[in-house]
Amino acid sequence: MEYGIFPPSAPIKGKVRLPSSKSISNRVLMIRALSRNTFPIGNLSDSDDTRIMIRVLQENPETVHVGHAGTAMRFLTAYYAAMGVPCVITGSDRMLNRPIGSLVQALNDLGAGISYVNKPGFPPVRTSGNPLQGGILRIGANVSSQFISALLLIAPALQGGLTLHLEGDIVSASYIRMTLALMRVFGINASFEKACIRIIPGTYHQVPYTVESDWSAASYWYTLVALLPGSELFLEGLSEERLQGDARVADFFARLGVKSHYEAGGVQLSHQGTRCRFFEENFLECPDIVQTLVVALCLLNIPFRISGAETLRIKETDRIAALQTELLAMGYPVTETAPGILEWNGERKKAAEHLRIATYQDHRMAMAFAPASVYFPGLTICDPGVVSKSYPGYWKDLSQSGFEVRL
Repeated sequence: MEYGIFPPSAPIKGKVRLPSSKSISNRVLMIRALSRNTFPIGNLSDSDDTRIMIRVLQENPETVHVGHAGTAMRFLTAYYAAMGVPCVITGSDRMLNRPIGSLVQALNDLGAGISYVNKPGFPPVRTSGNPLQGGILRIGANVSSQFISALLLIAPALQGGLTLHLEGDIVSASYIRMTLALMRVFGINASFEKACIRIIPGTYHQVPYTVESDWSAASYWYTLVALLPGSELFLEGLSEERLQGDARVADFFARLGVKSHYEAGGVQLSHQGTRCRFFEENFLECPDIVQTLVVALCLLNIPFRISGAETLRIKETDRIAALQTELLAMGYPVTETAPGILEWNGERKKAAEHLRIATYQDHRMAMAFAPASVYFPGLTICDPGVVSKSYPGYWKDLSQSGFEVRL
């Protein structure tokens, strides 16, 4: 299936009810399962990733299939190891090529006895049911923050707790801080100083919790307001007091001409028009919004140098290669001048006559490129259903804002 996207004839105005954060939803679901309680969770994400977490935690199957859900793969591996439940955890073809070795080694150092079903270092994995002990671990922090969050979430249940020494550059540190903040909400004593995290043994409390809206999802609407002069859009469910590192999108887009005004119940976006002439930023803490910013910067004709994107190679797809391929089709030759550093000097080439954006089974490719239809009316998005991974209502919301989404 493919969608042709046609822009509105006027600026976009009104409001959008964003999906809730799947990152927060999945962490709170893990906390509830580890607490063995049933406290209510409001505004849970409707994403594929969260649906998988809910299903698995309710059914506890002997073979767990997580599809493309990386968070579920990492969190559930740690969860079943901590609960002493033998099972096999597997996923899609792409998931079977995403590394998990650092997490498995750390869990095995705690006594887990996890084994690989096929290729060492990669899913599927088999948990043994061995009991875990707490202790002191060293783990590389430059591959995935989800490895660290998975260990932190189970740490309170370990005898003696857990001390983690993080080695190397810390990728997506904001997600680690999110995990710790949520654990504190539910009564756990945790500290994070320099590159050392300490978790005191304890029991998660029952606390009714409501999940905030997703700042990653907000980023696509920031792009649209930046591209459409005169636009004013209210994004519901966001606030200045936020747990998500991707909330930095508001600061980034302020440099691209979008003003954020926080009000009760959300944030009002307005097109200001004043833009920077060159954009430079390190995205080590928020790599999930690199695609959004890179596409927006090209469309706004703002040269850039973006660093901290190393982990994009091992996401749902090789996001750096995917970005370069699809942007080149639109006439923007973006180069990777060093690992994780993307640059564009403003050079333009001729765009393809009939633009078809491949999405590579990656939800963020579809949503980051759809706004390009403002400058390329009729742009085609291939496999548009991939957005269900994080934002199932994206196309509906886009249609209601004035875009024509044509099958």
